[in-house]
Amino acid sequence: MSNAPDSEFANRPDSRAEGPQAESDENPAAPWTAKVFTILPDAFPGTLGYSVIGQALSKGIWSLEVIDLREFGIGRHRDVDGPPAGGGAGMVLRPDVVAAALDDAVAGGNELPAYCLSPRGRRFNQETAALWASQPGVALLCGRFEGVDERVLEHYGITEVSVGDFVLSGGEIAAQALIEATVRLIPRVLGNQGSALEETFSEGGLLEHPHYTRPRVWRGRPTPEVLVSGHHGRVAEWRREQSERLTKERRPDLWRSFQENARPGEA
Repeated sequence: MSNAPDSEFANRPDSRAEGPQAESDENPAAPWTAKVFTILPDAFPGTLGYSVIGQALSKGIWSLEVIDLREFGIGRHRDVDGPPAGGGAGMVLRPDVVAAALDDAVAGGNELPAYCLSPRGRRFNQETAALWASQPGVALLCGRFEGVDERVLEHYGITEVSVGDFVLSGGEIAAQALIEATVRLIPRVLGNQGSALEETFSEGGLLEHPHYTRPRVWRGRPTPEVLVSGHHGRVAEWRREQSERLTKERRPDLWRSFQENARPGEA
């Protein structure tokens, strides 16, 4: 195991993996793989086992391997944590426990970039999801309690990543969110892959336009006439205008970035 900043974990087949691992005629390529290190293995697959993400899992388009940190716990009680050095509330995941799990997962094979779910990490966004989807997979370490001993993060060169500026009790929910955001960008996961190209943050960094469906009028509120006009050019123009309006109103930071990156005549 290298301790370089871009250190990665190996992708080794394991009996604890969820979903088909073998290649097939339907899915000849190796599946995109998520390795999750956690003290709550029963939390997975959770919502990842449902809808199109769950269907893709069962088809072997992607695979989920859950590693229980408690299997590497210390002593008769399988301790995985200890009090913070210097005092303070909460507990910290032990470096020897986490390291044992990581070392066990790298017995050889394809390597995966490693990340730790942490509120102090780099903010995950749609661009990150696209990057992850282009890779063979990711290894995710779910923090718990007060987090993970800093030494193990430094030794293995693990990058911290966050879902937002708030604190959760652990990284499991965050890991599921990041995995779903990534998996849905993998070809053949969505029924209409074009959906992913028209979503919020995908169309030049703008928020997504409003959506409507049947009935035509609901509680006195009609569907905008342009959307039922059959004029595709006008529909596209309306959607673009709405995306720009919403972005200006709700995310001025994104709007500024969009204007800075837009080519002349676009913004």
